[in-house]
Order: sequence, then structure tokens, then C-alpha cells
Amino acid sequence: MKRQSGLWSVVLAAIIGLVGLTGCITVPSAAPAEVSSTTERPAPSEYIDPSWTFPVASSTENDDLPSIADVVRTVRPAVVSVMTEMVGRDLFNQSYTQEAAGSGVIMDDEGYIITNNHVVEGASDIQIELVDGTKYSATIVGTDPLTDLAVIRAETGGLPYASLGSSEDLVVGEWVVAMGNALGEGISATEGIVSRLNVSITVGGNTLRDLIQTTAAVNPGNSGGPLSNMAGEVIGINSVKVADIGVEGMSYAITIDGARPIIQSLVNQGYVTRPWLGVSLYSVDKFTATVNKLSVDEGALVVEVVSGGPADAAGLAKGDVIVEFDGATIKNIDDLLQGIINSEVGNDVPLTYVRGEERLTTSAQLSETPAPWD
Repeated sequence: MKRQSGLWSVVLAAIIGLVGLTGCITVPSAAPAEVSSTTERPAPSEYIDPSWTFPVASSTENDDLPSIADVVRTVRPAVVSVMTEMVGRDLFNQSYTQEAAGSGVIMDDEGYIITNNHVVEGASDIQIELVDGTKYSATIVGTDPLTDLAVIRAETGGLPYASLGSSEDLVVGEWVVAMGNALGEGISATEGIVSRLNVSITVGGNTLRDLIQTTAAVNPGNSGGPLSNMAGEVIGINSVKVADIGVEGMSYAITIDGARPIIQSLVNQGYVTRPWLGVSLYSVDKFTATVNKLSVDEGALVVEVVSGGPADAAGLAKGDVIVEFDGATIKNIDDLLQGIINSEVGNDVPLTYVRGEERLTTSAQLSETPAPWD
């Protein structure tokens, strides 16, 4: 009981203290003096209008906003699930079959389908599934790892196909709809806006350029599916998303304008023709330089030289580090690849490379990319 009384004493003391603290607030002893009648007053604005009222709303009827449901209804029949099988090997060199799922969009009634290179790369078997559940076998027509694009063809014709629009007139804030086989659970749709344009991001050592950044949710399985505008036209191919703690709404699509010439080349000849140096490369950094005992810590390390190719003819060898290309400094393989792409077949391009401690110069005449099956 004593203990309880002591507790009440503490509470009471706290209340008294609080009241005491409240009582310490200073209150003015008198009201402020009235404003003297001699104080100069501002003149009334010339725009004061006693007769003003809120204007009546315009009777002009606004056009209805486009419906996302209409976009989905238009494009969804041309969106396919892409199921692949590839043969892998475990630590004991035993083969096993690995399954994966992605998306694609049919672009004509002959069954040509746009998707991502990473969706079908290395696939030994490809099946596509339409929204209604119908399945068909498909074959790779051509792939382009540099842009992460690929074309496959369903082994049937007369399928519904999507209209390809133009990404040239896209603006930040424009509504878009992403569709695809999210999480391998069938074709779904998500909406968002264009957040940024002309974006570049590096994925697995390869830099993808001229991308559309969007807030439309893109999940595993969406890769290769279409990004559509509100007219129901495909204006991008969903490719990448940033997945990290605290990161939301950062998905990326390849612009359809950038994809068109790649797709055209893949359908016409099965690969993309570009200027070619004939080397395999690896980016040099401080770690790579230390491990390989290089005398420079930036540049493009030559891992392999194709026999008879332009680099071979120019005298380059495995272990050389290319540090300049056509007068531009090369810090990594992306710098070199962009330099090569921006050149033309037949150009005689000056190169500076480091071999051991020696800095050497040469020139290489770029040739045309050979067919992958040559």
C-alpha cells in the first residue's frame, strides 16, 4: 500500500510540475495599442471589381481520355509467352535440362516474333503460347547480343499481330502499357508513364542505349514483351529493370525506332552487319591489371584475335591492351565497341595499344561482320 501511495505522490508531483510549467508562459499585461488614425493607408487597387464572379465553365466537351482497357484489348492477342529449354551441365559435368520463360510480340501474319536475345540465347527448344492457350513450336531466325534483340518465327501463319508505332515523338509523362508473361504466369498488363528518354544502362558488361525508362511494372518473364502507347501501337520492347532495395518504378524498354533496323537485318539475313575488328575483349580495371600484370589499368584487353581478321592483319595479339581508337581514349570495351560501331566498313582506323611496357601504334582496316555460321 505504501508503494502505491508513493506512486501517486510521484504522479501528483508530475502534474503539479506540469501545471507550474504551464503557468510560466508570459502573457502580455495589456492589449497592443490601437493603430493611430494618422497612419498612412494603401490606396485601393485599380483592379478591384465589385461585380466580379467566377466564370462559367466552358460548354465545350473534352475528348474522352484513351482507355487502358482498349489498349490491352488491341495488343494482348499479339503478345506471346516464350518458353525455352536449354541443356546445362552441373559441377560433375552431367547434363540437365533447364527451362525458362519470357515474352514476345508477333509483328506480322507470317509468324515473325520480336523478343530479347537473353530470352532465347542458347535455347535447344522454343515454344510460344498465345493468350488463348494455343501453343506452337518456334525457331530462332536471328539474334543480336549487342542490342539484346532477337527474332523467332512460329511454325504457323495467320496469327494476330501488333502494329508497330514510332518512339520518336514520345514525351516524358506519356502513358504507356507493358504486357508480357510476368513470372511465367500468363500474359498480364501493367500501366505507367514514360519517366526518361535516351537512357543508357550497363547490363552484364554490355551497355544498352537509347532506352525508354518507365514506371510500368516489369517482372521476370516480361522480357521481350511490348511496351505500347495509348493508341495501341508498340513503341518499345521491354528488356531490363533495376531490382534493388528501395528502388521502384525503374523499368527499361528498347525503343522501337532503334529496334527496327536490327529486326529488319535479322529477318533479312539472320544477323546484323556492322564494322568488325575481329577480336574478343575484356575491360581493364585495377584488379584485371594486377591479376594479368598489365602496365596500364584502363583500356580494352585483347583476349582473342580472329585469324585473318582486321586486328590480326594490324599485328594485334592476345594480351595487348587497346588504349586509343581513331584518336579517342579507350577506357573499357564499351568505348571501343562504340568507336567501331560509329565507324564504317572499309575505314582504315589508327590504333594505339600497350604490349608489356611498350606503347605501340598501328592501323586496322575494318571489315564487315561475318555471318555467325561462317
